[in-house]
Amino acid sequence: MPLFSYKAIGGNGETEEGVRDASDEKALIVSLQLEGFIPIRVAPAKASAFFGLGAKLSKLTPKDIGFLTGELATLLESGLPIDKALLVLMDLTEDNERLTNLIGKVLEKVKGGVSLADALEQQQGVFTKFYLNMIRAGEAGGSLDNVLSRLAEYLERSQELKDAVKTAMIYPVILLVMSLASLFIMLTFVVPQFTEMFESAGKALPISTQIVVGLAEWLQSYWWALILGFFIISSYMKYEMVDPIRKKVWDGRFLKLPLAGTIILNKETANITRTLGTLLGNGVSIISALVIVRETVDNLVLAETISNAEEQLKQGRHLSDALQEKALLPKMALQMIKMGEETGRLEEMLLRVATIYDKQLRVAIQRLLAFLEPVLIITLGLMIAGIIVSILLAILSVNDLAF
Repeated sequence: MPLFSYKAIGGNGETEEGVRDASDEKALIVSLQLEGFIPIRVAPAKASAFFGLGAKLSKLTPKDIGFLTGELATLLESGLPIDKALLVLMDLTEDNERLTNLIGKVLEKVKGGVSLADALEQQQGVFTKFYLNMIRAGEAGGSLDNVLSRLAEYLERSQELKDAVKTAMIYPVILLVMSLASLFIMLTFVVPQFTEMFESAGKALPISTQIVVGLAEWLQSYWWALILGFFIISSYMKYEMVDPIRKKVWDGRFLKLPLAGTIILNKETANITRTLGTLLGNGVSIISALVIVRETVDNLVLAETISNAEEQLKQGRHLSDALQEKALLPKMALQMIKMGEETGRLEEMLLRVATIYDKQLRVAIQRLLAFLEPVLIITLGLMIAGIIVSILLAILSVNDLAF
C-alpha cells in the first residue's frame, strides 16, 4: 500500500504526526477518526518525510543496528513480549531520532500482526538479507532472544574487524598525504625562489637542476592536470567496478597482490566463515546459508567460489570438497572445515576459523604497515634530498666553486 503522512489532534489535545500505509487518503482519514483522532492534514508521503524513515533510515549506522539488536535481545531475554520490548526500546533511543522512528514503524507493523522479520524487511532496505534470515530463523524456532544475542555478537565482531582495518590505514594515508604535500610545496614555492638567480647567472645548469626546475615550472603551470588526472582515474575505476565482469577481473588481480592480497583473502575468509557458521548455528540450511553468504562477499572471484560450492552441494558433495576445487580459500581454513564436517561440529569449526583469520588479518595489516612506513619515509627523504642537492649543485656552478 502507498504511504501517507498525516497530522492529527488526539483525544488529549496533543498533536501527532507520522506516516501510515492506506489504500487512499480517505481510508486513512476514516482510520484516524475511528482511533479518536481529528485529522488536520493527510498527504502522500515523500521520501524525505517518511516520519524520518526516508533518507533518515538510509543513514542508520552499523553502530545503530548493533545497539538495536543487542538491546532488543536483552529485553526479550528478560521475558518481555516483542511489542513491549519495542516500546521500551523506543524510550531508550529517544535521543536518536532515526532509531526511534524505525522502532516506531516496526512496532506499528508488529501490532498489526506482522512478524518481526517481515516488519524489518519493509523498512526500505535498512537490514541485510543475512540479518532478516537470522531473525526469521529465530522466530520459526522460538528462540528469537538467543538469535538476537548471537546476531549482536556477530555485528560487534564484524564492526571491530572493519574498524581495525580503517584505524590501521589512517597513519600510512596521513604519511602519504603529508609526503606529497611537502614535495608539492618545495617544487612550487621553494625551488622558484632560486630559479630567478639561476637565470640571471646566464650559465648552463647541471642536468639534475634542469630536471627539478622543469618539474617545478610544469607544476606551477599545470597543477590542475594532477587534479584532473586523479578524477579521471577515480572515474575509470568506478566505471570498472560497476560492471560485474570487469570487477571480477580486478578482484582477481587484487587477490594476487603481495601483502594486500593476503589482507583481502583473510578478511573475506573471516567474513565467509563467521556468516556461514552463524547461519548454520541458527537452523538455516547449508544451501540457503551459502546463498546468503555469497551476497555478503565483496570479492566476486570468491563469491563465484561460494556459488560453485552451492551447486556442488546440491549434487551431494561435502562443503570442504566443493570449496577445495577452486582452492582459493587458505588451506588451513579448508582443512578445519573438513575436520568440522567429519566430527559433526561444522558450525563450531567455522566460527573458530573466523576467529583465527581475524587475528591473521591484524597480523597481515601490521606487516603491510611495517613495510609501507619505511618505504614512504625513505622515498620522501630521497626525493627531498635530491631536490636540495640539485639546488646546491646549481649554486656551486653559478659561483664557479669546485668541490
